[in-house]
Amino acid sequence: MHVVVITKSVPDTEATVTVDGSGNVSWGDKLVINPWDEYAITEAILLKGAHNVTATIMTIGPDEHKEALKHGLAIGCDQAIQVWDAALEGHDSLAYATAAAAAINKLGDVDLVIFGKELSDIASDIHVFQTARKLGWTALGSVAKIDAIDFGAKTIQVQRLVEQGIQVVTSQLPAVISVIKDINEPKYPTFIGIRKAAKADMPLWDSAELGLSADDLAAPVKVTGYRELPKREGAVQMIDGASAAEQAATLADKLLEEKVL
Repeated sequence: MHVVVITKSVPDTEATVTVDGSGNVSWGDKLVINPWDEYAITEAILLKGAHNVTATIMTIGPDEHKEALKHGLAIGCDQAIQVWDAALEGHDSLAYATAAAAAINKLGDVDLVIFGKELSDIASDIHVFQTARKLGWTALGSVAKIDAIDFGAKTIQVQRLVEQGIQVVTSQLPAVISVIKDINEPKYPTFIGIRKAAKADMPLWDSAELGLSADDLAAPVKVTGYRELPKREGAVQMIDGASAAEQAATLADKLLEEKVL
């Protein structure tokens, strides 16, 4: 019985992102674990405790993403795997999913793959469903609760948050799910866990080990460059008046003049 969490490191939401004249992007600080992934990792640890399953944490990315792996190990994941090589430079979500699916297949006998709801740096979850498609597994997004999971019978029942309310879904395993904040309270590393994670072996799997060629990972969408957004220019006019009623009347006149009203 095996649960895999796929994580990624992202710029801190408080970081100031800048682009220089050559199109190089920087944010003045180290990467942090994707906030949504904290819930995914915690859910894997909870399943490990309840069902005695193996919990693996995986990232598709260069060495700067290894901090996210250490976070998972520090709170209880059994092993961590990094997937990366030059063929994945500039990858899009499809190449990401291709590599993720190949790594999951290499692990073998995986019952459940857990993602965080989305990647905070691009506000997208398409990689979740592309990974499920590559695996040929069911995908269940925005999971708020796992009601029941039977690794022997290969079934899972979850509650999904949808526009209409809560949707209860039963599916066969193996499956891919993405989880939202309602699912748990994230666990945080202990000092002992951090020290243990720092010493842990984290295998690096490249495309050759996964049986993937450069063509398999070729991104149909290419990023040709970055540039800063143009600065917004605007003027602020303070509306004076002897009373609130006078200020409101002046504001209404100006809105009518600008044809806003």
